[in-house]
Amino acid sequence: MPIYTLPDLPYDYSALEPYISGRTMQLHHDKHHQAYVTGANTALEQLQEARDKGDFANVNKLEKDLAFNLGGHINHSVFWKNMSPDGGGKPEGELAAAIDEYFGSFDKFTAHFTATALGVQGSGWAMLAWDQIAARPVVFQLFDQQGNVPAGVTPLLQLDVWEHAYYLDYQNVRADYVRAFWHVVNWQDVSDRFAKVTA
Repeated sequence: MPIYTLPDLPYDYSALEPYISGRTMQLHHDKHHQAYVTGANTALEQLQEARDKGDFANVNKLEKDLAFNLGGHINHSVFWKNMSPDGGGKPEGELAAAIDEYFGSFDKFTAHFTATALGVQGSGWAMLAWDQIAARPVVFQLFDQQGNVPAGVTPLLQLDVWEHAYYLDYQNVRADYVRAFWHVVNWQDVSDRFAKVTA
């Protein structure tokens, strides 16, 4: 029985147009995200088989497979909800206050986040997360699906900058894709995540 399943999108494939096309969303969700779900379940099955046989010769590979594919599943599950056809604008309330306090202003935050997204070398993500140790929001790059993640952080806002997320719409011009992302950010979802981690 699979442990992980592909979540439904909270909107139609074409709901984020003209910023992200329906074709991109369909391929991204149905093909790429599904592959991570399948990969995570396969890695768990193979780890169980290794335990049952007492044969851990491939445990390093299997643990890496699990981390990569589970990372892909978790990241995309957050990413879909971080966007909305009614998105854009600015956050309000406590999230807005925290952004002003820790980043100086909303404009400074978006500049920082945008630079982080544009600076990812190869495949990865830009992420706004809550650092549970310092009790503050932080922005950082996530390499591939799982690398460079500081321990003790909870995702609030994630932007996928793997080329499969934007190539059909923007070719290799990542800057245009990142600029478009701000028009679909679901600040209510980000605020809800922020409220849970700061409660």
